[in-house]
Formats: sequence, C-alpha cells, structure tokens
Amino acid sequence: MTETINLKDHIRSIPDFPKPGILFYDISTLLAHAKAWHETIEQMAAALKPHKPDLLAGIESRGFLLAAPLALALGTGFVMLRKKGKLPGITVRHTYALEYGTDTIEIQSDAVEAGKRVVLVDDLLATGGTMAAAVTLLQQVGAVVPAAACIIELTFLEGRKRLPVPVEALLQYDS
Repeated sequence: MTETINLKDHIRSIPDFPKPGILFYDISTLLAHAKAWHETIEQMAAALKPHKPDLLAGIESRGFLLAAPLALALGTGFVMLRKKGKLPGITVRHTYALEYGTDTIEIQSDAVEAGKRVVLVDDLLATGGTMAAAVTLLQQVGAVVPAAACIIELTFLEGRKRLPVPVEALLQYDS
C-alpha cells in the first residue's frame, strides 16, 4: 500500500516575511523531503502533460527549481526567464509594473523557436504580475503559451484573473 502524501504538510508558513503582515509559504521544506518533492514533480508532470509543451520556462529563481526536473520528467527542454542583466548574449526584455515601481525580466533571444509550445512554471502565483509579464515576454519571442503552472496559488489575491492562459496549481491557499 502506497503512503498518501499531503503536500501542504511539507510547506512551511513564515509570518511577517519578507515584511510585516505577509505570510510567506516556504517550499524549502518541501524540497528537502525526498518523497514529497518526488510526488510534487509527478503531480505537476501529470497536470502539464495534456498541454503538450515543447519547452518549460522557469521564472527566476524558485521557478528554476521546479521547471528543470519537470522538463526531465516530461522529456522537454527548459529555458530560463531571469532578471535584467543576468543572461549572456542577446536578450529580449519586458518591463512591468509592480505595486511600488517596476521590474524587468529577460529571455535569451534565441531560446525559443517561434511557434513552440512553452508552459510557464513558477513556485507560487500571488497577484499574477510576474507571471503575466512572463507570458507576454514568451509571446513576444514567438512562443505559444498554452498554460502556466505553480505549486502554490494564493487564491485570495486573484492572480489567475490577470493571466491570459489557464493555470495549473497543485495547492491553493484561501488566506
């Protein structure tokens, strides 16, 4: 008989991080537990397979931790979306608004062949700003983005509404 793993049991909640009033959902405890991490990758791979990705795009930096092993599990390639100035070679960038100020993400200009199906991956969906910007950036370089995926969705922040693609989320938190 196989043991059922409740993935939420392996997510640590840290109050007042990174600032007072924020409850941070920390996946480092999930990553450290071999069976829970394996189960996470298996469940995510099953959720993404129907979207038929050619590539997975991970958002710096925790998205890399998820997208790279998922790409292996699905037999796809993996590309990185990084903060401005972190990728070598010619890059394409997209600047987007944050609550206070702006941020910029980049992809190498030759990372995605036009028309390839690229599923976007990150650890967490909160307000959706970074994921929405990442979808825009991928589309800018010619990718078809059939879906976005994350381990954790903070449903009360309604980030899903900002995304022009379906979202696969393993775990949802309502507060």
